[in-house]
Amino acid sequence: MTSNIANRLQKLRRKLEGKEVDGIFISQPENRYYLSNFLGTAGYLLITKHDAVLATDFRYTEQAGIQSPEYRIFQITGSSLDWFVQLIMELRIKRLGFESGNITFAFNQKLSEALNKSQVKTELIPIEGVVESIRVIKEPGEIELITKAAEISDKAMEHTQDTIHVGMTEKEVAWEIEKFMREKGSQSLPFEAIVASGPNAALPHHRPSERRICPGEPVVIDIGARVGGYCSDLTRTICLGQHDTQFNHVYGTVLKAQLAAIAMIHEGTSGTEADGAAREVITDAGFGQAFGHSLGHGVGLNEHEQPRLGANSTDTLVSGMVFTIEPGIYLTGWGGVRIEDLVLLENGKIKLLSKSRK
Repeated sequence: MTSNIANRLQKLRRKLEGKEVDGIFISQPENRYYLSNFLGTAGYLLITKHDAVLATDFRYTEQAGIQSPEYRIFQITGSSLDWFVQLIMELRIKRLGFESGNITFAFNQKLSEALNKSQVKTELIPIEGVVESIRVIKEPGEIELITKAAEISDKAMEHTQDTIHVGMTEKEVAWEIEKFMREKGSQSLPFEAIVASGPNAALPHHRPSERRICPGEPVVIDIGARVGGYCSDLTRTICLGQHDTQFNHVYGTVLKAQLAAIAMIHEGTSGTEADGAAREVITDAGFGQAFGHSLGHGVGLNEHEQPRLGANSTDTLVSGMVFTIEPGIYLTGWGGVRIEDLVLLENGKIKLLSKSRK
């Protein structure tokens, strides 16, 4: 892992060369872990061209020293930001980048006030997405962990499809899924399992309720596992009992849309083009207004990260990216259908990482 961290730091430093900053202040937890391997829940990274400092408090200093040998460990004491000013002065930073997508306005003000109080003339420069742009291309070790997470969610979905029955509540199904995945080796789940039955299935992010599942209605099940910090994401829509014409038509349309996107994605496909391939199928079937979200998103340390596959995406899909393909149709009062698979773009072609039956 140490060699991976050194490589990631090198990539980050190369990207910072074009940002006209002397260093960057990392506060986003997943970025902190990605760049340091530090698993503590409190701490910051301060990275310059020649230095890498991990600042944390007494609770984590020993842990940080073990997990992050590439870093000098700096112990934060007290509640003031004197430690921040001290590091800025030690490293002689004049222009410091910070993660504008993570640091609040209030915290930014406190950092500025601490510098002004000490008469340190360091300019804070907002930078967004620089670490995420490195994370978007997954290393072999990351792909291995994501694949293991996908295997757990596959097993959980298969188990659920075999054991779910009419009369169960959405909450009961969700608990069985969570318990199964934890028993199979998942860490804390990246998101609460979605179990949406009947009219609730028209709500893309419905939270499980006490509603009991009835025969002949759609049941959307969206789950994810986590292994070594890395996530999976998987959705299937099932129907217990007799499938009516409406379910078959909607389900068939969503599946056709997903397969169309999978078939056309290759090295260099844009997120917009991928979304358009699936959206065209759904629109031609008369359900264009019922597909209100994007086609997919990246998956890694976060369950939602770059790249984005949507009508307004500016991302280009390249090998090494892991993302979802999840078209859906949602009809108020009836329910909905979503089919989501996790895929890897490998050697310019789509490789399915999720494999549970549809």
